Formats: sequence, structure tokens, C-alpha cells
Amino acid sequence: MKPHENLDPLVIAGKPYSSRLLVGTGKYKDFAETKAAVEASGAQIVTVAIRRTNIGQNPNEPSLLDAIPPSKFTILPNTAGCYTGDDAVRTLRLARELLDGHELVKLEVLGDPRTLYPNVVETIAAAKTLVKDGFKVMVYTSDDPIIAKELEQIGCVAVMPLASLIGSGMGILNTWNLQIIIENAEVPVLVDAGVGTASDAAIAMELGCDGVLMNTAIAAARNPVLMASAMKKAVEAGREAFLAGRMPKKLYSASPSSPTGGVIGSTGKP
Repeated sequence: MKPHENLDPLVIAGKPYSSRLLVGTGKYKDFAETKAAVEASGAQIVTVAIRRTNIGQNPNEPSLLDAIPPSKFTILPNTAGCYTGDDAVRTLRLARELLDGHELVKLEVLGDPRTLYPNVVETIAAAKTLVKDGFKVMVYTSDDPIIAKELEQIGCVAVMPLASLIGSGMGILNTWNLQIIIENAEVPVLVDAGVGTASDAAIAMELGCDGVLMNTAIAAARNPVLMASAMKKAVEAGREAFLAGRMPKKLYSASPSSPTGGVIGSTGKP
């Protein structure tokens, strides 16, 4: 294998990516810190909140695209801050205009401003409209396996269930639902929201998730750039552990890890 080849890519809407870590661009102190953290993460897909970040809609202000150029990263416009399906659809249509016809987007429709829990009814309605409109939709949703499957059947290119509430850092609270979603899915499943530290990302990957998307876990760390590097390694380690296949769990084992036969001073009897 050549050094630049990746035999285990993440494939989203037919395009392969070598990194399975997706990162957001909000909550950093400035665009310079955003750029440094994104580069340390190794992420190739970078999500941008269209309602909160300037990517050209405010021509007299600094643009995030100067720090995170589309020539180097896949920009993933998202609908953070939208509480109705109609608002989400309008936001992503604006993003498509600003990004010269860009079709890959992240849909999220929130239920309330306190918990930021997804409104799945509005999410489903928006997903139907966006798919019909030619968008390639990655969708944030609850960890309900039925809803996740319905969003896949609508035509979403990736399903992104929460691990826990956005910005909570609580990690994965329901591994069982997440495993059901993974087992039933025929599109990539990426954990989105709730990751707090590197071990959370590793666990998500060990469960069989295809990737992890995070923002606050990196941006709110004491050292965002160092945390971005840690998350990169955690996602890679978790993926390798999943592919390797862990040993079965046992309460105890009478089988030592080293052979007992031929041990010096041993009679061979218990």
C-alpha cells in the first residue's frame, strides 16, 4: 500500500474521506484558533453554522472561508439555531447559493433552546423537502432507531444520532439504541453531540460508528488544539479496535495469558 492510500475510507455520498472525525467551527476565540484546531484534528469535513458564521453573506466582515478554504476542506453547512423545518430549508438553500451549488449539508432542527434536543417531526419534514430539492443530507437526530431508519429511507446520506445533549459533554448515554441504529443502517452512522473527551469518541468508534462529529468538546477544552489532536487519535484507535474485534467479556478467566506447560519447577499437575 502506498503511504497516501487509505483502505478504510469513510464514504459520504459516494466520496471517500480518510478521516472519520468531523469538526465544527463555533465557540473558538477567533478564526486563527479555529484553523489551528481543525488542522490538528486531521478532519476533512468541517461543519459551519450558516446562521452564526460569515462565509460571504456579510461581505464587510472576516470570512471563515479565509481560514478554512473550500479548496482544502469539505465545508458542511448546518442549520444550527433552526427550530422549524421551513427555517432549516431556507438556511440550506442560502448556503447552496453562497457555496456555488454545494449540495452536501447537515440538517438539524431543534426542539427547544434549553436542551437543544432535536425536533424529529420537523426534521423529517425538512429532510423530505431537501432530498427532493437535490441536497445530500446528513441529518442530526435522536437515538430512536425507528426515526433513524425513516430518515435513511427518505434518502439522507448519513444518519447522525446524538450521544447526549448538544454541548453537554456527557458522552454516550444509550449504547443499546446506538447499536440498533448501526446494525439496521445501510448508510453511515456518525455520533453527533455529547462527546466530552477522547474516550467518548473512542467508545463511539468501538461500537461500530462510522465517524464522530464534535465541536464543543474541542472548542471548550482548556487547550483546544491539543484536544483536537487527542480526538484524532481516539477516533483512529477506536476504529482500529472495532475492526480488530475485541475479546469476549468474562467475569473471570481460568486461562492464563501465558502457557503453563514446561514452566521451570512445574510438575505439570494442578
